[in-house]
Amino acid sequence: MLTLSCSALSQSPPPQQPPSISKFISNHPCLTMLQNHCTTINHFHQIYPHIIKTGLTLNPIASTRALTFCASPSGNINYAYKLFVRMPNPNLYSWNTIIRAFSRSSTPQFAISLFVDMLYSQIQPQYLTYPSVFKAYAQLGHAHYGAQLHGRVVKLGLQNDQFICNTIIYMYANGGLMSEARRVFDGKKLELYDHDVVAINSMIMGYAKCGEIDESRNLFDDMITRTSVSWNSMISGYVRNGKLMEALELFNKMQVEGFEVSEFTMVSLLNACAHLGALQHGKWVHDYIKRNHFELNVIVVTAIIDMYCKCGSVENAVEVFETCPRRGLSCWNSIIIGLAMNGHEREAFEFFSKLESSKLLKPDSVSFIGVLTACKHLGAINKARDYFELMMNKYEIEPSIKHYTCIVDVLGQAGLLEEAEELIKGMPLKPDAIIWGSLLSSCRKHRNVQIARRAAQRVYELNPSDASGYVLMSNVHAASNKFEEAIEQRLLMKENLTEKEPGCSSIELYGEVHEFIAGGRLHPKTQEIYHLLNDSSFAFQD
Repeated sequence: MLTLSCSALSQSPPPQQPPSISKFISNHPCLTMLQNHCTTINHFHQIYPHIIKTGLTLNPIASTRALTFCASPSGNINYAYKLFVRMPNPNLYSWNTIIRAFSRSSTPQFAISLFVDMLYSQIQPQYLTYPSVFKAYAQLGHAHYGAQLHGRVVKLGLQNDQFICNTIIYMYANGGLMSEARRVFDGKKLELYDHDVVAINSMIMGYAKCGEIDESRNLFDDMITRTSVSWNSMISGYVRNGKLMEALELFNKMQVEGFEVSEFTMVSLLNACAHLGALQHGKWVHDYIKRNHFELNVIVVTAIIDMYCKCGSVENAVEVFETCPRRGLSCWNSIIIGLAMNGHEREAFEFFSKLESSKLLKPDSVSFIGVLTACKHLGAINKARDYFELMMNKYEIEPSIKHYTCIVDVLGQAGLLEEAEELIKGMPLKPDAIIWGSLLSSCRKHRNVQIARRAAQRVYELNPSDASGYVLMSNVHAASNKFEEAIEQRLLMKENLTEKEPGCSSIELYGEVHEFIAGGRLHPKTQEIYHLLNDSSFAFQD
C-alpha cells in the first residue's frame, strides 16, 4: 500500500476571519477569474502567482477553489496534490475532492493511501467519501482488499446508500467476484431503488468479463429502462466472448431504438468486423464515426486501420493512417502488421523505416513482430536476421517467444529445419507448443519426417489436449506418401479423446454476414447451397 505524507495537517489552523472579510475574499478578482475564466492548466499557472502574491493561499476559500480546479479533468492531478498537502486545515470537501480525483486518474492507488491518511486526521470520512475509494479498488482490480472497506461500511450502517451500494457492486463485478456482487445486488432495497440501471450495468459488465454472457443477456433483457451504457456493455461483452454476430445484431437493434453510441462501442464493433472480415459493416461503422464527429483518438484510429487490414482493404487502411490527426505507436504497428499480413511486405519495410526516422516515436517489440512477419512471407532470411540483431543491439529489446517463433517460421519456410530446431533448443526462453508447432508445420512442407517426429513429441507433451500436433504429424506422413502412418496419427488423436476444432469461415453478402462451420448444416439456406454445389451443370465463372 502506498502512503502519502500529509504532514501539513498537523499545523494549527489560521484564525477565523470575520464574515465581511470572507465575503471580500470570495469576490476577489483573482478568485473570480479562477472560477469563471480558468479553463486550462496554463491559465491556472498565469492566475495562481497573483493569488500567492496577495496572500490568499492560506485562505480556505482560495485554496479550495484552486484545489477544485486542479483536481478537475482540465487541471493537473499532481499539482492538485501539491496544493492539498499545503492546505493548513483541509475540510471534508477538500479530502473528498482529492480522493475522488485520484480515483479517476491513472494512479488510483493514491486515492486509497489518502483515505488511510484521512482516517488518522481530524476529519473523518462520510458517505460521499466511500464511493470514490470503492472505485479506486475497482480500477486496481483489488476487490479482495475492498471487501474490508465493505465491512466497515456495513458496520457504519451505510450499506443501503445507493451510491455506495452501486460502487461496491461495480468493484466486485470488475474484479470478477460475481457471487459477492450478486449478493449485494440482490440485497439492494428495491423498494427504494427499483430498476437501478447503474447496478444492472455493472452486473452485465461483470458477467461478460467472466464469460457468463448468457447471464449478462438475461439481465439486459429484463431491464425496463436501458441507457446507452447498457447497450454498450452488452455489445462489448459479446465481442469479448467471441459472439461477433450477436454483437452486430444488437448494435442494429440499438440503432433502431435510437440510442447514441460512444467511441468505446465503435471500437468493439470495429473489432467484431475485423474478426468476421465484414468489410461493408466495417465501412459503415467508419462512416458513422465520421458523420457523428467522434474523436479520432489513437485507440479509434488503430481499430479502424486494423479492421481494414483484416478485411483485406489495405488501400483504405493506408489512407486512414496517412490522414489521421494523431499517429500513436499502435497506429504504426497496426499498419506495419496489416501490410505484412496482406502480402505488401516491401511497403511494411518502408513504413518501419519511416517509424525509425520519427523523432517522437521509436519501434517497440510489436513493431519488430510486424517486420519479421513480412520477412517470413517474403522469405527474406538475411533481412530477418538483420532485424533481429537490430532489435536487440540498437533498441535493447529482449526477444519474446513471438519473435523467436517468427525467426523459426522464416528458417522453416526456407527449408533450414536443422537451424530452426537448434534455435529453439538454444533460446533463453522455454519453448511453447506454438513454436514447436511452427517447426512441425514447416516439416510438412519439406517432408522431413525425422525432425517432425521430435517436434510433434514436444507439442504432445506441452499441450496434450490440442489436436493440432496429431493433425500436423498426420499431414507430414501423408505428404511423404506414408498413408498408414498418417491414419495412425488420426487414430491416436481419437484414442486420446482429442478432437480437432471444426474450421469456421464467414462471408459478407449484401451487407449481411454468413457464417459456415466445416460439415455444419445450420445455415438457413443449407439445402440450396448443397444443391448448387452438387449440380454438375453449374460452372464457376470469373
